Amino acid sequence: MKKQTKKAIYQIMLIIILFFTVFIVISILSFIDHSPRESTSNYPQISDEVRQYRPLVDKYAKKYGVANYVDVLLAMMMQESSGRGKDPMQASESYCGQIGCIDNPELSIKQGVYYFSEVLKDAEGDLELAIQSYNFGRGFIDYVLSESGHYTEDIAIDFSQEMYKRAPDKTIYTCLREEAKKYNACYGDIYYVRSVMAYKEGLALE
Repeated sequence: MKKQTKKAIYQIMLIIILFFTVFIVISILSFIDHSPRESTSNYPQISDEVRQYRPLVDKYAKKYGVANYVDVLLAMMMQESSGRGKDPMQASESYCGQIGCIDNPELSIKQGVYYFSEVLKDAEGDLELAIQSYNFGRGFIDYVLSESGHYTEDIAIDFSQEMYKRAPDKTIYTCLREEAKKYNACYGDIYYVRSVMAYKEGLALE
């Protein structure tokens, strides 16, 4: 075999080896790039306004024994106000019995975290029940414990329907969602837990 022919075959083999090497490297990188945990883009995101309050939420969560629920509390704040206003935890009603009596963000967070810690105790550790009770009020806990003993979305709808039906003045309530109108369940937010948990999952994946 001529020397030039051997050289040509050698060069072809090198090209083939190089091609397969590049192919294998690209395949490995492609697998790595597409194998991480689920993207946070699949979940609604927490606003910067909420994020700035993490140190305060952490401070009061430690004070009231709910340090493991900081992400839940931030998610609740996001659902309540997106971190805007002087009462970002919308905690006035649990503080003074009426809307608008809190005009200080730190007091709002302190009261909101405290109230959450109390409903979590009353809910006997049922996190979803505690979250929904933050929105509905503590009467929801008694209702659930007497009916099924644990939170479900269906029982939240039932409670909202009953409270809305009993309301002497329905004009004070606003149906926050189209589904609430369909169910005639305009007391509170029937999908509050669903929304809060979606925000929480987004935080957990960051």
